[in-house]
Amino acid sequence: MRGWMMFLVIWFLFSTIPAGQVSSAATEKRTLQLPPLPKIDEQAEQIAIFLTKDGLASEELQQLLQKYSHTTLRNTFNYALKGFSAKGPAEELKRLARESVIADYSLVNHYKAADINALPNQGDNLEMIGADVVRGMFDGNHRRLTGKGVKVGVIDTGIDYRHEDLRKNYGGGQDVVDGDGDPMETTGIGGASTLHGTHVAGIIAANGRITGVAPDATILAYRALGPGGMGTTEQVIAAIEQAIKDKVDIINLSLGNNVNGPDLPLSVALNNAVDHGITAVTSSGNSGPNVWTVGSPGTAAKAISVGASTPTMKIPYIEVEGVKIRLEPLLGSVTWDLDRTYELADGGIGLPKQLRNMAGKIALIERGEITFSEKVDYAEKAGATAVIIYNNTKGPFLGNLDRSSKIPVMSISKKDGRELKKKAAQGQAYVKTYIIEEKDTLADFSSRGPVTTTWDIKPDIVAPGVAILSTIPGGYLSLQGTSMAAPHVAGACALLKQAHPKWGPVQIKAALMNYAKPLQDRNHDDYKTYEQGAGRIQLEESIAAAVLVYPASLQFGKFQLADRPHEHQAIITIENTSNAPQKITFEVPNKEPGMTWHMPMPVYLEAGEKKEVKLELEVDPQIFKKKIHDGSLTLHADGRDIGIPYLFVLEEPNYPRVMGFDFGAGDREGIYRYEVYLPGGAEEFGIALFDPDTYQFVQYLDWKRNTGKGMLQEDIPVEKLPPEGLYLSKVFARKAGQEDWIETYIQISKIIDIQH
Repeated sequence: MRGWMMFLVIWFLFSTIPAGQVSSAATEKRTLQLPPLPKIDEQAEQIAIFLTKDGLASEELQQLLQKYSHTTLRNTFNYALKGFSAKGPAEELKRLARESVIADYSLVNHYKAADINALPNQGDNLEMIGADVVRGMFDGNHRRLTGKGVKVGVIDTGIDYRHEDLRKNYGGGQDVVDGDGDPMETTGIGGASTLHGTHVAGIIAANGRITGVAPDATILAYRALGPGGMGTTEQVIAAIEQAIKDKVDIINLSLGNNVNGPDLPLSVALNNAVDHGITAVTSSGNSGPNVWTVGSPGTAAKAISVGASTPTMKIPYIEVEGVKIRLEPLLGSVTWDLDRTYELADGGIGLPKQLRNMAGKIALIERGEITFSEKVDYAEKAGATAVIIYNNTKGPFLGNLDRSSKIPVMSISKKDGRELKKKAAQGQAYVKTYIIEEKDTLADFSSRGPVTTTWDIKPDIVAPGVAILSTIPGGYLSLQGTSMAAPHVAGACALLKQAHPKWGPVQIKAALMNYAKPLQDRNHDDYKTYEQGAGRIQLEESIAAAVLVYPASLQFGKFQLADRPHEHQAIITIENTSNAPQKITFEVPNKEPGMTWHMPMPVYLEAGEKKEVKLELEVDPQIFKKKIHDGSLTLHADGRDIGIPYLFVLEEPNYPRVMGFDFGAGDREGIYRYEVYLPGGAEEFGIALFDPDTYQFVQYLDWKRNTGKGMLQEDIPVEKLPPEGLYLSKVFARKAGQEDWIETYIQISKIIDIQH
């Protein structure tokens, strides 16, 4: 794919949704101050990744680059990708991309880690996935299952290999940021210091004061992100390349972007790593709870994409006139330990004059204008018992305090906050407070699938990702995010690899998914398969698997409306990994109008035998008209159930038609450029500009019909732009009767004299 800007982030904690999110409602009126665009240097150098149609020998590559005098070779890739990276003037890189041997190219840009926040630790995450029980088992050499002899590559911000809980496990690595063999975390640079990779490594293999999932696994660290968590796509791919050369058994990438596409470079690189025998584990992203939010490389078909579930947590609730409302603690808040009825009072936005007569009450405060900590300080001084902050935009939110509070501080949604405000205005409003213990629910921030255009089920599985205590440089900290869920799975893979050294990535992935525990939401309804995959991992059951079924999830494709039923089939492989014969039977799914399953007869397998089996699904789209249908097939083997999640779609499902919009200076004077990702293409695409104050239409920045799917990139001459200033842009795409759009602000600063 041709890409101008490739923005990725480290998936940990929670990520805020940018102004450029897919929207179905008008953006609220607001002011956004952006810095002016820098003056464009026509000869400015950039870095690009080039994919070759066939692998080029070193001599061929040197001969190719001789024609481009200002372009230098940086890296060659033979494993993660077939291609190379080069640095040179943008115009020269463009010409290089048009060479017949080049299949595709992508310019790279920087990306960085999310902000750091802490949570109190709950402590039972390893017990939930069965790691404690499995570590009491033995492998074929009579060694305890601790990951010993298994190499796990952590592609991240580096690790603090001097940490007392990690130094036993450190097996070397590479710093692709500085180009040396020292993958130490960035330390001693104030706000640019990092800790993410050390936290991830500790979840996998800490072996000291705390214990990781696989405490004797060997950690190889690949520092692909430097100061402040900044890095490039090129560096991440170079790290994958090095991990393949180092013959690691497992790699963990707790990073990604918010573009739901299967064909982005990191997804391709991870698939290639799996083809080289490496089990690739990646996080699904922190852009939930909406569907279609999984991002690359969590979209990689062959990798294990991991969502975040909750360990056992004590969640505060309030009840007002019979209505229960769940509270979310702000990070840095003391524990909510209120256990009786309290009066609720409206505290406005939390200014001192609005918090009079607050002694002994719960202060209800709207988000905005001043910081959370300022609101809490004023409420404490006014004598409030607790603070509940409600959102000023749609939906719930997670936030953090600059410093620890003396009273509990919780958050709720805008809708719940407005309702409570009405009740407080009607007189004395009293709320009951109590604690409910929750576990095994999906974290709201955990990204959901499915994957656009391929309709793959992602994430594949989930693991604990909330309030996870692990190592950081110089100590320990509890964090949350799918970045914390993925290393639980990477550690589980290490234990599986030790127990079954002949298993490859396909078998390891199947063992985790076949025997996962499907989860239910707080209303006891099943989560969709494209929200949780097969469910939460159960390591003890996976280790003991006598039968494996793969692929471990099925997508039957896309059906079109027609007069006749559609017949689709899937081929699965059933493998007997035990030393005894096995009988496998198939449970026929509950009958639904318009759907007919044709399940195989029982399958008999001798020890070590495997067979391919065909499953058939017949759908009459005139009767069955759901846009997306998912479920789970059940097989019975060795007295145990095996779950196989499946999915199919009808016509064009309701996925976002547009995502990943960026706009900025082009490659030469007088040129601006935009990039946008269209997962399924568009019958009509456009970028409309509006006055941000009056919302009056100004002009179209661009407009097209019948645009193909994938990344769209266009240059816009400066003479086609409106006058300098800030504009509200609506980037829209229409297809199959559906329109989606992104609303964001763009700054036009025509500081270039195009006469020179």
